[in-house]
Amino acid sequence: MTVPASPLPRLHRFALVGVGGAVGGMLRYTLVTIAPDRPGAFPWTTFAINAIGSFALGLLVAGFVARRAAPAWVRPALGTGLLGGFTTFSAYAHSADLLASGGHGGAALAYVVGSLLVGVVGATLGVALGVRLPTRAGPPPAAANR
Repeated sequence: MTVPASPLPRLHRFALVGVGGAVGGMLRYTLVTIAPDRPGAFPWTTFAINAIGSFALGLLVAGFVARRAAPAWVRPALGTGLLGGFTTFSAYAHSADLLASGGHGGAALAYVVGSLLVGVVGATLGVALGVRLPTRAGPPPAAANR
């Protein structure tokens, strides 16, 4: 996958991803602390976090980055950083492993397949909503970010 050229210096993008990732990770940790997944049970909190994050990423990319001339910091800070830290493949894989190794193979399979399907549907719905948002008047994205 090729990352589009950005008017931001590499170090700035790196910092934006780091700060966004820290905030996203803390948000996920807070939600899992408030509503922890019970051992041996379907991991509803992690499932919901990944579903919400998939929808939010579709909405962000289609609705704000592509159509509204978003500033250059939005994609690395909110997309890669915040939503990347909020939704993690490692939490998804760990939850599936805990279910499977705990003798709950059916629940593990349902979680893996259900998460994939809900993630794709969520992202698709986010994109569908995003493309319906009005475009923001103004200069093209490259000029707006200087």
